[in-house]
Amino acid sequence: MAGLRLGPLLRYVDWETASTATVWVEADRPCTAVVRCADGASGSSRTFAVAGHHYALVVVTGLTPGSTTAYEVLLDDRRVWPPEDHGFPASTITTPPISTGGDEDGEGREENGSGEAGGPGTVRISFGSCRWAAPPAGAHASVRSDPVGPDALDTLAARLAADPDAVRPDVLLLLGDQVYADETSQATRRRLAARRDLDEPPGAEVADYDEYTCLYDESWRDPEVRWLLSTVPSCMIFDDHDVIDDWNTSAAWLTEIRSTPWWHERIVSGLMSYWVYQHLGNLSPAELAADPLYAAVHATPDGTEEVRRFAAGADADPTGTRWSYRRVFGRVRLLMVDSRAARVLDERQRAMLHPREERWLREEALSGPGSFDHLLIGTSLPWLLPPLVHDAEQWSSALCRGERGGPDGRWARVGEHLRQRSDLEHWAAFPDSFGQLTELIREVGSGPDAPATVCVLSGDVHHAYIAEPAWPAEAPGGVPEARVLQLTCSPVHNSIPGPLRAAFRFGWSRAGRRLGRLLARHGRTGTPPVRWHKTDGPWFGNQLMTLTLHGRKAALSLVQAKSRRTGAQLQTVFKRPLTDDGPSTFSQSTKR
Repeated sequence: MAGLRLGPLLRYVDWETASTATVWVEADRPCTAVVRCADGASGSSRTFAVAGHHYALVVVTGLTPGSTTAYEVLLDDRRVWPPEDHGFPASTITTPPISTGGDEDGEGREENGSGEAGGPGTVRISFGSCRWAAPPAGAHASVRSDPVGPDALDTLAARLAADPDAVRPDVLLLLGDQVYADETSQATRRRLAARRDLDEPPGAEVADYDEYTCLYDESWRDPEVRWLLSTVPSCMIFDDHDVIDDWNTSAAWLTEIRSTPWWHERIVSGLMSYWVYQHLGNLSPAELAADPLYAAVHATPDGTEEVRRFAAGADADPTGTRWSYRRVFGRVRLLMVDSRAARVLDERQRAMLHPREERWLREEALSGPGSFDHLLIGTSLPWLLPPLVHDAEQWSSALCRGERGGPDGRWARVGEHLRQRSDLEHWAAFPDSFGQLTELIREVGSGPDAPATVCVLSGDVHHAYIAEPAWPAEAPGGVPEARVLQLTCSPVHNSIPGPLRAAFRFGWSRAGRRLGRLLARHGRTGTPPVRWHKTDGPWFGNQLMTLTLHGRKAALSLVQAKSRRTGAQLQTVFKRPLTDDGPSTFSQSTKR
């Protein structure tokens, strides 16, 4: 009999028809996976195989708009989810209501039973990044056993499971480092040591596809997180640790790592596993139906070679693969941007996004003016950093391209050393791309059809903050009417050393800004096209941000997972409207 190895994960819920969703599962053998809902909606799919593992992405159709329905998973007609001893509420699929009119201030909305106004147009988006897997059940019965403190996703799940009336996010955005291929736990190291000699490279880091599956097992089998991901839809994008720290920092970095005997298998396996475990669930049913690789793996008993060829090709020529994608939640448009694999690393044309990817981002951001009230750009790496860090990254980039002494000179070597040792590889380290993104945001936020907000959602830097740009009054094309913000939230479950906390705080200070301008003058980087300041933060801890959007109103909250004698709890540390009059729902939005 087939058993459920991992999942289910509720991934895509269609906000246009409000009647379709996708559910991802991993089984322990070939079978037919069925998702059956209490309201009669259902879907089924035969598993496909990759490297001895069996997966299905089930498209569920016939859902009722504006409803919440429990579902179960069957493998070959045997129910495997929820398990008999399941201690959590039923996994459910919630569809948005179809709008029946009402103005942007919420007239005509319905109550959702929790005391918070919901109804058409309200979207709640929780986001964060950088999650080490929490210690396994039993080991973290006491939160004191977790060296980096309670996991924010675990704590959110426990909060929602304990209170059926708690307001849930409509979607979770996981902005990178869902797994750590280069920083494995003791439990994973024991599993790796049973397969091979850890004294041989890559040591205690993962080496191949099967070892990647160990990371997802460890992360997604966590009981609280498993239930949470089964009932709250999720959007995901990778960052460096999903493959290796500082992935694609520079051409010099890539040349060096490609010379190692283990790298090719690592990068191919990393992209293979990302396609299977994360990317497929980001796609709509229509996109899945049009995906030639998805069709190919279903057409063969073993799709390993098909997925392997795809991954190797994506590494060799990033221009042929697009990991970025678009999602729409009513009048909220989300563009999740690949800021790792899509890079151009040649110093003469260095770019965060290759030209094809950059064109896609522009087209998606500028298409259909007036058709959305909020534009969210999800990129694992912050667009706006502390000013000192920004200037340091632009300075190192200038040195590497030869602004001081040429591309082969001593300063270029200094710049490359600093870039790799200090992780100077965010948007600021790709100056032309920084300028292009800044101009795109200005364009989107300008004119009579501009959205109310343009928010860049990021993680990576293991703390949270809010930054707001200000364009000069004489900026070509004018100043945006939209509220533009950089919203950075990290980590979900990780840590940051004390010296780095101090460095980030200093980076926002007046003295830090002055030091940054000295570096900019030395590197001849010029004046940035926009200035910005930190409006709130920084906050350090395991945390999640939540945007609550309704019509043209927006509000933001930040919660942190805190240890208490009775267990981990979510503590609200920030809540505020982002527009002149934020959603009337805001006072309740921090319950998640």
